[in-house]
Amino acid sequence: MPEERSGEHEGKDRPLTVHQLNELLLICSLVLLIAVAAVRISSRSGLPSLLLYLGIGIAIGQDGIFNVKFDNAELTQVIGYAALVVILAEGGLGTKWKEVAPALPMAVVLSTVGVAVSIAVTATAAHYLVGLEWRAALIIAAVVSSTDAAAVFSVLRKVPLPTRVTGALEAESGFNDAPVVIIVVALSASGPVEHWYVLVGEIAMELAIGAFIGIAVGWIGAFCLRHVALPASGLYPIAVMAIAVSAYAIGATAHGSGFLAVYLASVVLGNSRLPHAPANRGFAEGLGWIAQIGMFVLLGLLVTPHELGHDFWSAVIVGLVLTAVARPLSVLVSLAPFRVPWQEGALMSWAGLRGAVPIILATIPMVSEIEGSKRIFNIVFVLVVVYTLVQGPTLPWLAKALRLGSSSEAADLGIESAPLERLRGHLLSVAIPARSKMHGVEVAELRLPAGSAVTLVVRDGTSFVPLPSTVLRRGDELLVVATDPVRDAAERRLRAVGQGGKLAGWLGTNARV
Repeated sequence: MPEERSGEHEGKDRPLTVHQLNELLLICSLVLLIAVAAVRISSRSGLPSLLLYLGIGIAIGQDGIFNVKFDNAELTQVIGYAALVVILAEGGLGTKWKEVAPALPMAVVLSTVGVAVSIAVTATAAHYLVGLEWRAALIIAAVVSSTDAAAVFSVLRKVPLPTRVTGALEAESGFNDAPVVIIVVALSASGPVEHWYVLVGEIAMELAIGAFIGIAVGWIGAFCLRHVALPASGLYPIAVMAIAVSAYAIGATAHGSGFLAVYLASVVLGNSRLPHAPANRGFAEGLGWIAQIGMFVLLGLLVTPHELGHDFWSAVIVGLVLTAVARPLSVLVSLAPFRVPWQEGALMSWAGLRGAVPIILATIPMVSEIEGSKRIFNIVFVLVVVYTLVQGPTLPWLAKALRLGSSSEAADLGIESAPLERLRGHLLSVAIPARSKMHGVEVAELRLPAGSAVTLVVRDGTSFVPLPSTVLRRGDELLVVATDPVRDAAERRLRAVGQGGKLAGWLGTNARV
């Protein structure tokens, strides 16, 4: 009997040995190092980084150098969802409310009406030009109608565009994932598709629940972080990300849109003047890069390269209709009530960037085992790669050709706040960027409110206590001490001078002195 029991365990999976774990960690670290090097190559060559990450996955996977066979679409979908949550959180934390607020109505219409128009046009083309049956055509159209948050955030923040355009595109990419996921899941369900008005009602309800939960969780989280002093500054970025992820979990559990919830919660947190705000954003940015790298490499592993050739021209045709007809028409219809100049409309039409999100959504019909799901995935994969390669590098050129650049606009200051609980004060760390109008301003001309003062200046690696006549320069870092009652007024004054120079008004660049 003992021998039989030992035999029963011989066929079972054994846990990883220490040696196998070391090998796995080595492989993962090498992939990350290669991916980080790819970021450098991407920034110098102008190629979108997602293509390089996908290339790493393809090189490792089937038909590649290591010929690793990976076909687990369900695992890819789960990891992709988790990565998208992190990417949306990072994007929300970096979104400035003052830029998004004026463009919010445009973003809402683009992510709802614009998505509907894009789906209708693209699905018609996929059915009649490519020969796909209607369910598959609608799934492809819905999948590619979502602009990718990671692609939009990474590209737009490098291009000096008018704040209304940037705000609308960033908010659209954060909003439109939610309705698209609902539509793709409904179309991929077994059995007949629900009537369109039932589907519209479900989308509206889930978006409303997700929006309410996201704003509520973000507000409560920000309130707690401002009034509870954590024992170490490194805990603040972890707490911020935990709050953002909890918004997704609560929203999804309440049958709302978790993606909308995590984005809105992150926007609230990112605009709440939290302690160590730059560190919070830096931590989230690092996690976002890891999420993108892991997601793109995994998607590259999932694809079978020798099968892509059969669907290459189908993807090109669908992508051409999407880029040249569906996206411009959806922008035209959505922005008609807002009287947007044609130059901005043209740029927003071309800036409908696709990335990993459509490819992740294309795994939903694969998991549901919809007929033709593998072809759907291949078409979406080729479409994203080809048109990202075309649109990403040409977007800065188009913005320049349309004369929409705003490089002369003053850069905002980077201000980090560390609470001094026992002293009932705050230590503000102020970084003066290259395009700040604080350059050339004397310390006395800052006119900080009583109860605050510049205590230290760091210039070229050297620290010194400034005099009232000390002239501030680009690249300086200031340490400003402010008592609790005047902390917000001191930051407003610093930002006003950074935007408007020494003649800036007390509460802003447009106020009177």
